[in-house]
Amino acid sequence: MPPAPSRSPAPVRRLDPILVDRIAAGEVVERPASAVKELVENAIDAGARSIEITVEGGGRRLIRVVDDGAGMDADDLALAVERHATSKLPGGDLTRIDTLGFRGEALPSIGAVARLTLTSRTAEGETGHSLTVDAGIRGAVRPAPSPRGTRIEVADLFSATPARLKFLKSDRAETAAIADGLRRLAVAEPGIRLVLRSEGGNPLVFPAESEGGAAALLRRLTAVLGPDFGANATPLDMAREGFALSGHVGLPSYHRGNANQIHFTVNGRPVRDRLLLGAVRGAYADTMSSDRHPVLALSITCDPAFVDVNVHPAKTEVRFRDASLVRGLIVSAIHEALRRAGARTATTTAARTLEALRAEILPPGGQAAFAMADGGRPMQAHTGWGGRPSTTAPLPRGLPSFGAPGRFPTVRNGFDEAPQAAFTHDFAPPGADFRDAADLRPASDTRDDDTEAAGEHPLGAARAQLHETYIVAQTRDGLVLVDQHAAHERLVYERLKRERAAGGIARQGLLIPDVVEMAPDDAARLLDAAADLDRLGLSLEAFGPGAVLVREVPAALAGASTRTLVIDILDALAGSGLEEGGLDGTESGGGPLSRRLDAILSRMSCHGSIRAGRRLRPEEMNALLREMEATPLSGTCNHGRPTFVALKLADIERLFGRR
Repeated sequence: MPPAPSRSPAPVRRLDPILVDRIAAGEVVERPASAVKELVENAIDAGARSIEITVEGGGRRLIRVVDDGAGMDADDLALAVERHATSKLPGGDLTRIDTLGFRGEALPSIGAVARLTLTSRTAEGETGHSLTVDAGIRGAVRPAPSPRGTRIEVADLFSATPARLKFLKSDRAETAAIADGLRRLAVAEPGIRLVLRSEGGNPLVFPAESEGGAAALLRRLTAVLGPDFGANATPLDMAREGFALSGHVGLPSYHRGNANQIHFTVNGRPVRDRLLLGAVRGAYADTMSSDRHPVLALSITCDPAFVDVNVHPAKTEVRFRDASLVRGLIVSAIHEALRRAGARTATTTAARTLEALRAEILPPGGQAAFAMADGGRPMQAHTGWGGRPSTTAPLPRGLPSFGAPGRFPTVRNGFDEAPQAAFTHDFAPPGADFRDAADLRPASDTRDDDTEAAGEHPLGAARAQLHETYIVAQTRDGLVLVDQHAAHERLVYERLKRERAAGGIARQGLLIPDVVEMAPDDAARLLDAAADLDRLGLSLEAFGPGAVLVREVPAALAGASTRTLVIDILDALAGSGLEEGGLDGTESGGGPLSRRLDAILSRMSCHGSIRAGRRLRPEEMNALLREMEATPLSGTCNHGRPTFVALKLADIERLFGRR
């Protein structure tokens, strides 16, 4: 081991001002994207309506920002490169900051580590003025030709601190970071034209949306978030106790693999705050898989005194005076927006389905598995999605769905008329309560009525059941393929949540109480949460060491395996922290009490749902479709998977070469 370096005491001394500026630059200018962000924010605060950015070498060699803002005269230009000099705190009140930049450090910090040239002219000025700062050494202010506004050039960034250059990424990666920062500013300022030019690529252009309003905002969001966002988003607008929240949120089935497409602005300032991201995650908790992230853009406006923006050198984080109020507003507003959206699924789901069909059913160089001859009979064995032989018999014309494997049952309107087992699950619109399968009236009794029903309802009329798992329904302009288990799981979950909100979940007593054995620690965890679980319709009591006695279960889950249900709830308890909280609404573990209780209900709903492989009668399938249409969030199951795929007739015709 090498000897430790000797440290001799040294007297305290004042650092050189240029060294001070270079140290400060490390906080404000972390990478080229940080410099661009500071300069563009200054232009926005100056009232610019058009801002053009040019970068070379990922911002290392050159950053040029040109705006048409208010500009600066000679005196302002000289002060702009002084530390702690700013025009953005006219009253000197740090509790009421309503501008994007206020620290007065960006320009002197950039000038300390690069060659900075500023050229600016005001509307009243006869000529412009220019000033250069080279590695912290300031030049004189000189007259220079200039249009109204400001032009800033940063050359050889970090040339005065070469060690920082070693930590920068490739030119491509640094340019991508600059573009990402510009997109966030574009979301915050739809009325400003923003252009980014770089080497070897087309410019990134966001035209100004001068009209204003929700339609203009959605156009800007579509330009930033992608062309599919507009068709897969729903508007949001809610206010509470001095805070207003507005914007657009993506459907749960429209998601990404990272959180880069989550955009927040607070009083016009783009932020990446953990509180806000956590609120979004909570709002989508039971509609999206934990490894996926939503796409949205939301704006929070409030009195500047309600938020502290001076908590991070890069100004990307904020602190709210009442954080719980803001979090509750975000969760409630997103929930309400998604519920208003109804039974919708992302348009990209259909596109992915068509791509899979083209790739799997008709592989390159292969024969169509469904070449037809002799009255519609397949010429070769029916194949599954991956080209493997199916275990089911070939399907004759009419798509029968309920016959036993190996025979062709009688078909009427696409359905098997063979007797079916009694149906024990309820399908009903919210508010209705069907207790007997006989209460379910078939959606159609004749082909004419069935065709009419297909056009009247968004999810159409059921035509067939495939592999005893998927329901095929015909709509006015296409077809819908429904995963019966995923869809019913969502319906049961929403029913349980409605019952809990109404004051108590309907329960059913077991004729013979069921004893469930487990590890003593697990039994203790369940019994600690027994009071909370009783509110959810599950009645437990101790039954010796390492066992619990189940006396009642939620009525919607009657008939499910009691042991499997209890063990699944135990797993949910371990992940939610419910056993650490009570019914007083206090926080513990994973978040608010209602969210933790919903996590338990989500686990419960899986046990009361129709399983894959269950044969359904036509009236049962149509009842399922009608309840899906009446139930919010029915486009995804509790785990975030889509419950149905909608295909337009035009897309299907293209698949078969008819268009």
